[in-house]
Amino acid sequence: MSDIQANPSAAVAGTETQFWMTKDHHPENGTLLGFWIYLMSDCLIFACLFACYGVLGRSYAGGPSGADLFELPLVALNTTMLLLSSITYGFAVLEMQKNRRGTMMAWLIITGLFGATFLGIELYEFANLIHEGAGPQRSAFLSSFFTLVGTHGLHVTFGIVWLITLLFQVGKHGLTAANKRRIMCLSMFWHFLDVVWIGVFTFVYLMGVLP
Repeated sequence: MSDIQANPSAAVAGTETQFWMTKDHHPENGTLLGFWIYLMSDCLIFACLFACYGVLGRSYAGGPSGADLFELPLVALNTTMLLLSSITYGFAVLEMQKNRRGTMMAWLIITGLFGATFLGIELYEFANLIHEGAGPQRSAFLSSFFTLVGTHGLHVTFGIVWLITLLFQVGKHGLTAANKRRIMCLSMFWHFLDVVWIGVFTFVYLMGVLP
């Protein structure tokens, strides 16, 4: 009689142990795959918002159009802030790969400052539009504009909160494997927001000022 036949419970326990060892062997793969799936779902959300804006973007209801409201120099400055934050995050990832915790955290702080500046300019733009009577309730165009741009702004806000949390975790625990995975996930998220904003800048602002 074989050992498995003599002690089937031991065989089952051994199989379970082997399964969990295999499952935990590369946990970063599962984390990154799950995060890619999340980003794809976020792509669908923004695709729907872009589609809504494409349908409603010319429904002014007798109110102001994008050409009347948008200040391209201000929007260009805001775009520059987000693009620079993406570059500095790339520098942070390079420093992380060299296990230079201090320099990496410095680049992350700079990234967060660029992101906060982007949000500040966006909030100023929203406040200015509302002050001029061009709030989201004014027309379908403005409703879709505030929804699309505001949703992106909420994502940037979440990214900054995540960034601050990571700074505390790295400061306390160092560049552990888990923290490196989190930094890479946030990197994908941050660059994704950068790509979405390029679409917003082109489709909403640049095309919005065309007659």
